[in-house]
Amino acid sequence: MPGRIMIVDDAAFMRMMLKDILTKNGYEVVAEASNGKEAVLKYEEVKPDLVTMDITMPEMDGITAVKEIKKRDPNARIIMCSAMGQQAMVVDAIQAGARDFIVKPFKPERVIEAVKKVLGN
Repeated sequence: MPGRIMIVDDAAFMRMMLKDILTKNGYEVVAEASNGKEAVLKYEEVKPDLVTMDITMPEMDGITAVKEIKKRDPNARIIMCSAMGQQAMVVDAIQAGARDFIVKPFKPERVIEAVKKVLGN
């Protein structure tokens, strides 16, 4: 069962890579955002089944964005995307309500495994 996914990352290249992995596996990318503030607004607008959220972004970081989205939708399903060495931030993100995390550089099989696990398909 495919899902509607929103990708949040300040790097256009990372969004493009994730979008490519997801669409090749039958998922629909319904929105993209380049910072946490934009992510919160777009989440309200498109109500995706899942969000991939970068941790470090301008304007509003990913952890704050997770908290904001979870305030509005306690059932929101979010996967954090972190660079190597951001383990402490990943723990904060999970405590804030993220369901899983994937590490950059992305391995397509790990991305799909996390998405399937979080979407329950």
